[in-house]
Amino acid sequence: MTVTDAHHHVWDLSVRDQDWITGPRLMPLRRDFTMEDLEPGARAAGVGRTVLVQTVTVPEETPEFLALAEEHDLVAGVVGWTDLTRPDVAAELARLRELPGGRYLKGIRHQVQGEPDPEWLLRPDVLRGLAAVAAAGLVYDLVVLPHQLPACVRAAAALPGLTFVLDHLGKPPVATGALEPWASGLRALAALPNTVAKLSGLATEADPASWTVRDLRPYADVALEAFGPGRLMYGSDWPVCTLAGTYGGMLDAARRLTGPRDHARILDTTAARVYGL
Repeated sequence: MTVTDAHHHVWDLSVRDQDWITGPRLMPLRRDFTMEDLEPGARAAGVGRTVLVQTVTVPEETPEFLALAEEHDLVAGVVGWTDLTRPDVAAELARLRELPGGRYLKGIRHQVQGEPDPEWLLRPDVLRGLAAVAAAGLVYDLVVLPHQLPACVRAAAALPGLTFVLDHLGKPPVATGALEPWASGLRALAALPNTVAKLSGLATEADPASWTVRDLRPYADVALEAFGPGRLMYGSDWPVCTLAGTYGGMLDAARRLTGPRDHARILDTTAARVYGL
């Protein structure tokens, strides 16, 4: 079975800094990670296509990612970034789609997890920008923390025509073993039909050095119950996942966390449908 990796990154520190890579825990990520680094491991794991996701909030990155998608047949889609609050956001989205590789633009993402306002998504200028994303036929990836999930619910309810994709299951506190209030927030979001989630990033929310599949299972079970396999997709979160294991190890964990009957949807067809790959 061909696998779709619906969430990975690349970066070249000689092009720009990744200023979020700070502290000793993240220091192994302070080097270049390229498509040439990713492709052998992805092919060996049976991955046939990927979605390349933004890392920093600068306008230059998205055109670079679109060009990479044009050059590498492994990349089937790009989730980029643009300033949702700019008055001409609709025109900017149209411009991006006219660039080399522009047909690979499938979604937009912003580092909402870094916004001090827990209701940033509900600002009128942000909602206007999200409406433009919907009008452009794109999806919106949510990278948020558990306390921001209520705002995600309200934003998704306000924009039923926009598909919201929750990255990393909303970053549950796997390391502590706590489920609430994360689980209630996730279920509230999943109750809306225009929401989808990524089974990704859980190992790095656990203890990266000693996690087991058993540690991740309660969170994966909540997500599977809430979203179902038709609204859940796999993402490696490479290269961040290398803090906790290998590329193939992440995929193996996802298989073990889900039933064989669900693998085709979670590991391939949900992402293909949602992103239009």
